[in-house]
Amino acid sequence: MTDAPPALPERHTVLRSFAGHLEAGPDVVFRRLRAALTPGDEVGGALYADTDQRLIVLRRGWWYRGEYRVLPEDETGSLVQYEIINVAQAMPWAGAWAAASVLRAAPRAFQALLTGLSRS
Repeated sequence: MTDAPPALPERHTVLRSFAGHLEAGPDVVFRRLRAALTPGDEVGGALYADTDQRLIVLRRGWWYRGEYRVLPEDETGSLVQYEIINVAQAMPWAGAWAAASVLRAAPRAFQALLTGLSRS
């Protein structure tokens, strides 16, 4: 894990975006989120976290980049944003095809993540 997320490649496609509110401050939510996420054991899996920007980039395999941001939303709450990004460079159409199962599971997985973060 490093604190310097790699730059987003020029050629990329945001496949899905999610957002949800939590009743906790952004620094607390960011710490919980960082603890909850793991890079996985796929080839090329890595987790990068930028505490100052409250940004986490999760890379898995050749096409997947997940970006999580935690933003202040009001005096007591935070907005958690998540984007699934296809970063396949050689054959971007193949990345979109490979993403099908991830995209199907994403709404439920994001809600489960928010529920877990709210209980931490």
